[in-house]
Amino acid sequence: MADADTSRSLARRVSTFELAATGVGVILGAGIYVLLGEAAGQTGGAVWIPFALAALAASLTGLTYAELASSFPSSAASFEFARRAFGNRLGFVTGWTMLFAMTIPAAAVGLGFAGYMGEFVGLPSRLMAIVLILLSAAVLVRGVTESVRIGVSFAMIEAIGLLLVVTVSVPFIGIGPDGGSVDYLHSPDGLGGVFATTALVFFAFLGFEQIANLGEEAKNPQRGLPIAIVTSILITSVVYILVTVSAVSVVAWEELSESSAPLSLVVRKATGADLANVLSVIALFATANTVLFTMLAGSRAVYGMARDGSLPTALAGVRRKQRTPWVAVMVISVVAILFTLIGDIGDVADLTNASVLFAFAVVNAALIRIRLRGDVMPGAFHTPLSFRRVPLVPVLGLAISIGMMVYTGFEAVVFLIGLVLLGLIIDLVLNRRRSGTNHPEILSTTG
Repeated sequence: MADADTSRSLARRVSTFELAATGVGVILGAGIYVLLGEAAGQTGGAVWIPFALAALAASLTGLTYAELASSFPSSAASFEFARRAFGNRLGFVTGWTMLFAMTIPAAAVGLGFAGYMGEFVGLPSRLMAIVLILLSAAVLVRGVTESVRIGVSFAMIEAIGLLLVVTVSVPFIGIGPDGGSVDYLHSPDGLGGVFATTALVFFAFLGFEQIANLGEEAKNPQRGLPIAIVTSILITSVVYILVTVSAVSVVAWEELSESSAPLSLVVRKATGADLANVLSVIALFATANTVLFTMLAGSRAVYGMARDGSLPTALAGVRRKQRTPWVAVMVISVVAILFTLIGDIGDVADLTNASVLFAFAVVNAALIRIRLRGDVMPGAFHTPLSFRRVPLVPVLGLAISIGMMVYTGFEAVVFLIGLVLLGLIIDLVLNRRRSGTNHPEILSTTG
C-alpha cells in the first residue's frame, strides 16, 4: 500500500472523556448483552453476585493498570509493563497472550451481535459476525478519531438500552416473574457455581485494560488514563448489578438461560414485543461497539510490539495521512474471523478469560516488582494501600487472577498452556534484539 509508512508514530487525538467512554462502551457490550443468559443458567437468582465479585476483581487489576499506564503509556500496554519488570521474554509472552485476549472477544461478541440480528434477518450467524468484523476494520483504518467518535455514540445508545431494562423492570423487583417470588441469593450449583460464573463473567469487564493500549494516542496519558480506567469500571459495575437483578425479577432464570437475546426477552416480558424490538436494535449497537473497540485495542498492541521489534516490523505499518496501523488492523481482523468458527460464546469467553487472567497476573506482579525496585514515575497515579514498600492492591489482584484461572475450565487452561508455549517458541525463533536505546529494558527514575 502506497500510503503506508512504518516510521510514523500514532497521533495523540483521544481525550479523557473519549477514553472513559471507550472503556464503558466495550465493557457493557461485552458482558450483559451477550453473557447474561449463560450466567443466569449457572447461578439462578443470585446471578448479580458473580458480577459483583468480578467487578471487585476488575477494580483491583484496574488500579494496577491505572498506575502502570500513567507511568509508562504504550500502545502495547501489558507487553510493555511485563517487559520493564521481567525482561523481553516474559514481556513477549504476556503481550502475545493478551493479543489473543483482545482478539477472541471480537469473535465472541460478533456472534452475540449475530444472535440479536437473527431476530430480524435469517442469515447464518458466522456470516453476520464476519461482516461486522470487516466493517469494523474499515472504520479503524479510516482513523482513530472517527473510530472513537462512532464508539462513543454507540456507547451512549447501549447505555440507554440498559437503563430501559432497569426502568421497565422496577415493578417486578422483589415480586419475581409471573407474580411469583425470586430468591436473589439462591444459586442452583451453590458456591461452586458462583465462583465458576465469576470466572465466566469476568469477560464482561474486559475493556478497562484496553484503555491502556491507547496510551500513545491519549492527549494527556498521565492524567487521562487512570481517570478513564477507574471511571469505566465504577460505572459498568453499578449498571451490571442493576441489570442482573432486574432481569431475574422479570424472567425466570431457567427461561433466561435458554435465550440468545436475553435482554430483549426481559423487555418483551415486561412491556410487549414492540419495545423489545427496540432493545434488540440497541443490542446491535452495543455488541458492534465492543467489536470495534476490541479490535482497536488489539491492533494497537500488534503495532506496539512490532514497532518494538518483538513482532515482524512490517506489522507496524502506518498510513501517512490517517496515522492508523492498517497492517495490524488487518492481522487482528483475520484472527478474529478464524475464532468465529468456534461458535459457542461461552467457550470463547472461557478461552479469553484464561488468556487475560494470565496476563493480569503478570501485570500485577510487574507493578509489585517495579515498586520494590523503586522505579516510580514522578506525578504518576499510585494505587492506594501499601505495607512498607509492597503495594497491596496488585498483591490482591495477583492472587485473585490466579484463583479465577482455576475456574475457567480444563480446555481453557490447556489452550492457555499451548498459547504460552507457542509464544515462547515464536520468541526464540524471532530472537530479535529488543533492548535498544529507544526502549530500555529497565527505566529507573530514582536517579
